[in-house]
Amino acid sequence: MGNEIYSDLSRKSLKLQRTDRAVITASQLFLKHGIEEIKMTDIADASGVGVATLYRYFGTKPHMVTEVMTYLWEEINELFAGVFDTREFMQQPGIKQINDLMRMFIVLYEAHSDFMRLLGEFDNYIVREQIPKEELVKYEQAIINFYPVLVRAYEKGLKDGTVRRIESFKLFYLTYAHALLELCKKFVGREILPSDNRAYAVKELQILIDSGVSYLRA
Repeated sequence: MGNEIYSDLSRKSLKLQRTDRAVITASQLFLKHGIEEIKMTDIADASGVGVATLYRYFGTKPHMVTEVMTYLWEEINELFAGVFDTREFMQQPGIKQINDLMRMFIVLYEAHSDFMRLLGEFDNYIVREQIPKEELVKYEQAIINFYPVLVRAYEKGLKDGTVRRIESFKLFYLTYAHALLELCKKFVGREILPSDNRAYAVKELQILIDSGVSYLRA
């Protein structure tokens, strides 16, 4: 009985090691070449995990792509973890905290443009492959969520008088998070129209942030 349990744990550990290696390898390939350019055989060759094993673990390429994108969002979240719990940040007025939090989208654009580009491709991939919403629940939960920290900043701003009360702060957050994220993805893509000048990307993001901060300012 004990040997059977040990054997079962060993198999699970080996599977976890292989899936982790495959996901990490695939993430690097997707960031460099894009989703469409990379086949399951490419991931198998680069990771050392057999292609039959990849299909056994992940089922389909769309499912693996979703796992990879979830992993990348979790990595981004790790980078920001704890940044807004520092003493210096907490001592700032509520409106200044909100401004700094919204500026994190500029950080995403400037420091993680390859990831922003991949996000845009993944959006199109979801539609093209008709990935069901129920298969994207884990992915959505992994997307960076500044909302809890922004709520804390908003409530502090109400107390210190730097922020005015609005009808729905959640709606405010969703509006600006969607707008800023989509603008990031737009500027890391191709310049299709003459007005799509990437040189103004940060300025446009800043204008959008300034408008949101001004809307909230008491």
